[in-house]
Amino acid sequence: MIARSLQNIVSGKIGKGKAIIIFGPRQVGKSTLLNSIEQTINTKSIFLDCDNNEIKKALTDVSVNQIKRIIGNNNIIFIDEAQRVKNIGLTLKLITDQIKPKQLFVSGSSSFDLSNEINEPLTGRKFEYHLFPFSLKELVDHFGFLEESRNLQYRMVFGMYPDVINNQGNEIEILKNLSGSYLFKDVFSFQDMRKPEFIESLLEALALQLGSEVSFNELAQLLGSNPHTVQKYIGLLERAFIIFRLRSFNRNVRNEIKKGRKFYFYDNGIRNAIIGNYSLLDQRTDVGALWENFVVSERMKYLSYNKIYANRYFWRTAQQQEIDYLEEYNGQLTAFEIKWNPNKKVYFPKTFTVNYPNARLNTINPENIWDFVGV
Repeated sequence: MIARSLQNIVSGKIGKGKAIIIFGPRQVGKSTLLNSIEQTINTKSIFLDCDNNEIKKALTDVSVNQIKRIIGNNNIIFIDEAQRVKNIGLTLKLITDQIKPKQLFVSGSSSFDLSNEINEPLTGRKFEYHLFPFSLKELVDHFGFLEESRNLQYRMVFGMYPDVINNQGNEIEILKNLSGSYLFKDVFSFQDMRKPEFIESLLEALALQLGSEVSFNELAQLLGSNPHTVQKYIGLLERAFIIFRLRSFNRNVRNEIKKGRKFYFYDNGIRNAIIGNYSLLDQRTDVGALWENFVVSERMKYLSYNKIYANRYFWRTAQQQEIDYLEEYNGQLTAFEIKWNPNKKVYFPKTFTVNYPNARLNTINPENIWDFVGV
């Protein structure tokens, strides 16, 4: 089994008096992670899978005495797929406040109901973590650096989902099924959303604009909708862990884009499944965009797992000067140009270097990405 970076992190929080919440999209290995943690502990535990209707019903609107009977004398409680349970936040609060000392581990595949329902009941009572598809570091630790260096182009096309990694040769079928379950089980389970064609068209438009600034007005015109509807559905896709955004960086320098945004996919394989393009890199015209998505998403995993709370941006001016990716951390601004070709000469715009003279300037390419993602 490929070890997850998050396991040691969350295991170190056992006994701290707070629930441990693990969010993430479907099929990234949350249940496997909880099972793996359960196997390493030296105390009695119970694993409650809320995909089981009997367990889901038992945890809904539960009383103190009832939850005590369910938990018994187990010291650690694992609740998987917790978003299935109505009012799950109140149940978790009950366990945390009334049944001590117990340690809660909770996973949820969608942030829709789970994050909304637990935020208020568990304020100050939880540690939250995000589990992603495999990271480059996790794969290097398992398969070795040389193997992953050889597989880099393959990962850029087919992504990092566990089922894809573990079933080489069946990537396309897996990604088609995975992208379908992504969209229709998570997105449409929220507020009875019933516009699959619109969601599919919106995702395809975002996939084709990968690495480019996105305008809600332009998307609305393209899709025959309105900016408010586009923005609402994009918000749903973000909360379903399909896409995430970068905001434009500005400090009131003349001509800087003030309210821009770019969207990236959590996984390259899902993006390619949406547009139906699984061609290898030497047959593609979007290599630069794929590489940018891959780098930015891998960096996000690294920052998240290492609890580095950096602000992340892109930079652009009205004259189309741009920098792919910026981080601001502890008062230090660092600018990154992301280039697939390591031999390509990189120039940082003078407008940026003059106005931000203390910013560090870096280029990320296939030769040096490894340091950038903690390998």
